[in-house]
Amino acid sequence: MGRIENPDGVGTVGNPVCGDMLRLFIKVKNGIIEDIKVETFGCVAAIATSSMTTQMAMGKTIEEAKTITRKMVADALDGLPPHKMHCSNLAAEALQKAIEDYERRAKGDKPANAQEP
Repeated sequence: MGRIENPDGVGTVGNPVCGDMLRLFIKVKNGIIEDIKVETFGCVAAIATSSMTTQMAMGKTIEEAKTITRKMVADALDGLPPHKMHCSNLAAEALQKAIEDYERRAKGDKPANAQEP
């Protein structure tokens, strides 16, 4: 949990219905996620799924991390109640957005969110 200073990629997602918001930060070296942290503002399920997502992605290559899905996150937690499945979607989506941001920055483009470093 927390932030990474000077991240290589940032993914921010939210759900306007329930109010959950996640911001996921990655640090990448030689194509491998060497550090990953998340700030989660939401329910217990949102915190659990975001924490599990960071555990699943840590040490993985970018290509391996791209394959992490909401179902994989929920399964790693032994399932979620149906009304909380959207939380696993947010966590997986934040990871994918952070990877997209990393790839954009690696090409020399501006970060997806110009407010981020």
